[in-house]
Amino acid sequence: MDPRLAVPRRRATEPAPPEPATADTDTGPGIGIEHALGLHIAERIREYRQQLGMSGSQLAIASGLSKGMLSKLENGQVSPSLATLVRLSGALQVPVTAFFRGLDEERDVLFVKAGKGMDISARGSRKAHRYQLLGSMRGPNKRMEPVLVTLHERTEVFPLYQHAGTELIYILSGEMVYGVGASEYTMEAGDTLQFDGEVSHGPRRIVSLPTQFLSIKAFGGTQP
Repeated sequence: MDPRLAVPRRRATEPAPPEPATADTDTGPGIGIEHALGLHIAERIREYRQQLGMSGSQLAIASGLSKGMLSKLENGQVSPSLATLVRLSGALQVPVTAFFRGLDEERDVLFVKAGKGMDISARGSRKAHRYQLLGSMRGPNKRMEPVLVTLHERTEVFPLYQHAGTELIYILSGEMVYGVGASEYTMEAGDTLQFDGEVSHGPRRIVSLPTQFLSIKAFGGTQP
């Protein structure tokens, strides 16, 4: 037989060398902190969902997330992006900061420098109107949401709001007509208005610009 036609014998299969470690297998302190944060947020998501009596499917629909993704979030298998937290905060009726509550067990004070409040969007609001969340410390006995509202333009039609709990409005500057139900109140700097949040309410007319006021919402013990 012509040796040139001989079929070479195959060598025994050698084990492949181990793949080098990647960032995904890193177990350094940074990854540990990230994992702990993911578990903490997962607990908060599940807690707020259960407080509202929502099933996983209901929350998935309300937030626009898939049921599978929501399950992974609640089990700490994935870390949510800021966009996902914004979706969940809207569906669960809590500010984004509520998902980080309890991270520091010694946290008793929340300090926000002037002009450093978190900008949030209010339903139906325009870009010329600014809403700044000044803090959120929610727990069994601490349920309050202070928001600094600045109106920079006259809007013909303002959206009406309804929510659980009570709300207090304190005018810092400017003048406006604020409506609660069928009643209207002309308010200027130094005026205060308190009302049941379940009654439709909101600005009716801006008299002078800019108008700035502090809105403080207080929720009962059974509310998220």
